[in-house]
Amino acid sequence: MTDARFTDLLAAEWLKLRSLRSTYWALGIGALTVLGFNANAARNHYANYSYMPADMKADYVEWALQDAFTAGAALILILVCASVGALTVVGEYATGLIRTTFAAVPDRRALMAAKVTVVAGAMTGYGAVVVGVSYAATQGILSGRGADVPVSHPGVLSLLLASALLAPVSALVGMGLGAVIRHGATTTGAITVVLLLLPTFITDRYAWTAAVRNALPVNAWTRLVDVTYGESAVRIYPPHYPTTVTGSWVVFAAWAAVAAVVAVMVVDRRDV
Repeated sequence: MTDARFTDLLAAEWLKLRSLRSTYWALGIGALTVLGFNANAARNHYANYSYMPADMKADYVEWALQDAFTAGAALILILVCASVGALTVVGEYATGLIRTTFAAVPDRRALMAAKVTVVAGAMTGYGAVVVGVSYAATQGILSGRGADVPVSHPGVLSLLLASALLAPVSALVGMGLGAVIRHGATTTGAITVVLLLLPTFITDRYAWTAAVRNALPVNAWTRLVDVTYGESAVRIYPPHYPTTVTGSWVVFAAWAAVAAVVAVMVVDRRDV
């Protein structure tokens, strides 16, 4: 019996992912919720445009791009993608399928590397579709007021890329936590605390708390999508310890890389 090639493992993991009915439900409901959040924000601005003061109308780039992918939509995307990523690991432990999988493929590192690759690729495509449709829908609504922002505007591509990559980053973090915890409910709780609650509790008042805050994925995303950073007349700038665009991209990459390594190494070294 010959060892399975990496392409065989990729095909097997892709089959597992797309054969789970829960995956379709989670991603479908998540996408509709995200689109609903963003479209509703654009609709509100469209409906209230006539009542806006002149300076707010002139500052339309900021709120038009916030409507393209709102903070609420980002939190929904994070929760959905992290849960799906965790499910790909926790689900196999819960059903006992992991024993059969390891019996068929003794090379656990290769197996987990294939799982990480498939989840990252699928979630990147999912994020790109959701973000692209959301941008097109919201700017289409706002175009009726002449307040849409073209994709060629400085910073828009960065906003779209950061929002799309939020999906695979969250999914990999979910996988890493799932590999460590191995329990569905506890993993979901850990995802909620690490990715959603922790950013709201940490301020940037002190240097060390600002460093922690800026190193969280949500805060990195917030900086990357703030196209008018430092220029808004209604915000207080700068923060006590501001972060940079480059630093925020590094945060994204670091979380994805560390989570992937944790998922591979922890599963390889622990008993089933």
